[in-house]
Amino acid sequence: MAENYPTLAQCAIVASAFKILLFPAYKSTDFEVHRNWLAITNSLPLWEWYYEKTSEWTLDYPPFFAYFEWILSQVAKLVDPAMLRIYNLEYDSWRTVYFQRFTVIITELLLVYALQMFVDSSRGGSKRAAQAAAISVLLSPGLLIIDHIHFQYNGCMYGILIASLVLARKKSTLLGSGLIFATLLCMKHIYLYLAPAYFVFLLRVYCLSPKSVFRIQLLNCIKLGAGIVVIFGIAFGPFALKKQIPQILSRLFPFARGLCHAYWAPNVWAMYSFMDRVLILLAPRMGLSVKADALQSVTRGLVGDTSFAVLPDISPRMCFLSTLVLQAIPLLKLFFQPTWDNFVGAVTLCGYASFLFGWHVHEKAILLVIIPFSLIALKDRRHLSAFRPLAVAGHVSLFPLLFTPAEFPIKTVYTVFWLMLFLMVFDRLAPASNSRRFFLDRFSTFYIAVSIPLILYCSMIHRIVFGKRYEFLPLMFTSSYSAIGVVGSWVGFLVVYFTS
Repeated sequence: MAENYPTLAQCAIVASAFKILLFPAYKSTDFEVHRNWLAITNSLPLWEWYYEKTSEWTLDYPPFFAYFEWILSQVAKLVDPAMLRIYNLEYDSWRTVYFQRFTVIITELLLVYALQMFVDSSRGGSKRAAQAAAISVLLSPGLLIIDHIHFQYNGCMYGILIASLVLARKKSTLLGSGLIFATLLCMKHIYLYLAPAYFVFLLRVYCLSPKSVFRIQLLNCIKLGAGIVVIFGIAFGPFALKKQIPQILSRLFPFARGLCHAYWAPNVWAMYSFMDRVLILLAPRMGLSVKADALQSVTRGLVGDTSFAVLPDISPRMCFLSTLVLQAIPLLKLFFQPTWDNFVGAVTLCGYASFLFGWHVHEKAILLVIIPFSLIALKDRRHLSAFRPLAVAGHVSLFPLLFTPAEFPIKTVYTVFWLMLFLMVFDRLAPASNSRRFFLDRFSTFYIAVSIPLILYCSMIHRIVFGKRYEFLPLMFTSSYSAIGVVGSWVGFLVVYFTS
């Protein structure tokens, strides 16, 4: 790949043309979610947004995203006013579909801009690697599957995240980095998982003196604190005046949904759930007690309170404490060595910890790890070794989101092509490491080889052999396989992070 060819703009144009061809493709309930939010924000007063519940898909994102939906609704009413009627549930006229699909592509320009910022901020030999990493994120199968087929607006929000990370590269733009991230938190609260890394980094390099951690740069603290207060005030202030903050928080943090999502996200709890299923079968031989009322719980792929039949149950507090402790480990290094590479590494590891140990994690949240990791995956070959199984596991784990036959060749061919192209390019561009390479090299080769028969079995062979029986088996295999890759990648990156 030449240093400046193909450009991000050229890739964005080609990618957009391909995404337009996918307009008639499968769309999930998330399409109706966002149509309903357009209707809520356009048809009701501000004070009723977080109380409206005609549809089961109630508004459960922070206020800035609600404002974003309101802005889109002002254009939507010119396209098809019927989509803005609250009681018009499941409405999907072709104009509605085209409008919502187009808005995803248009708002994704924020991602293109942020990635160009990342390339421009790189210097010397690293610029070519930055260009490759940026294109890989822009053409990500994850964003294609989640945003442009399944349907969400992650592209623009990851653009904001990347812009914030890039601004953290210079001392002169540290304040902007913090304020942009605060804005992002007011758009989607899932980014709270990354907030500890921002807190430690900005505290260390912006609020404390570079000469001594015991000296406070008071003016910087005031500017950052005042800016964050203003941003959160604009977002939540109107609702605070009406004493609606408890109602908003109940929408943003619905802990009653259970430990695992309907399809287990590929994390530690997926492996735990798989082990519980295995122990149910082995219990009679091993003399283990089985809780009969737990046999129909989430361990069988349903949504609701999670109860394990053999293993001890997991509480939200256990998830929170596990996540907090595992995030604190990389944050210690970041505090004492607050470089930009360590900051992005800490953001990535905070994403890992929250994904692997969080409560009711969605499989789509794997992008919280993949996208920041992509920015430093080409730092050296040890970073690439840790990134490789994540790239495979993270994207394969998204396949069950598209379960219709028409989308099978799209998700499979596109993802396999992306993996082959970028992993080969990354392999050529990643410089040698001064440290010794480790176990993930052989693990990655074997792991990638296993993915092919797994995809074939889960997508085709299972249906041919079993028909509609054991429908959760392919999901369990996919989730458990992917969890092994994500956990292996996390362990590998922890080693790299602390030995670099």
